[in-house]
Amino acid sequence: MKVHYLQHVPFENPGNILPYLHDKGTQIHASHLYNANDLPDVNDFDLLIVMGGPMGIYEDAEYPWLAPEKALIKAAIDAGKKVLGICLGAQLIADVMGATVTKNVHREIGWFDITPSSELSSTILADTFPQLVNVFHWHSDTFTIPDGAIPVASSDACKNQGFIYENRVIALQFHLEITQEGASSIINNCRDELDGSIFVQNEGEILANSQNFETI
Repeated sequence: MKVHYLQHVPFENPGNILPYLHDKGTQIHASHLYNANDLPDVNDFDLLIVMGGPMGIYEDAEYPWLAPEKALIKAAIDAGKKVLGICLGAQLIADVMGATVTKNVHREIGWFDITPSSELSSTILADTFPQLVNVFHWHSDTFTIPDGAIPVASSDACKNQGFIYENRVIALQFHLEITQEGASSIINNCRDELDGSIFVQNEGEILANSQNFETI
């Protein structure tokens, strides 16, 4: 299988995803958009992974690569490819599928439980999220669920934590890929977002339990 991932900033990489793909003998290629790398042709991959980042999907003027990236994501979905979006990546998928992306009521940063959707049992994610799961979050935006998609989960801070479409397009607001090194890197680059609000943990709380990173 050929996998291509899109990375928006140096400090948010695929984390635990890469060793998993390497173990499967996957061909892996990447576009680092912060370095103005070219985007792939839609025929160059079987699975497109769209990573996270601190920018919003609506900041096209500041990040001119957003428009062509959205076009690629839409083309991949329309072509029947597998697509995985994480955080910003999930919001980009939601946007190109006609859903609405807005600021969430709460900023959500740290380890918080998600409750799987009752509809998830009919999808390939049923065994991944069989019950309440504690996962890592870092986001301020949210999205509505696109037409035809199935909600993945919800949390106390955010109603829509993801969706799955045709068992091949998966959008996750949270970060299953996160490593302890990755969390430290995001903290070091986005520390100003640790504002102490109700659903924002501090650095110590985020990094305290190394087991969280090992069991994802």
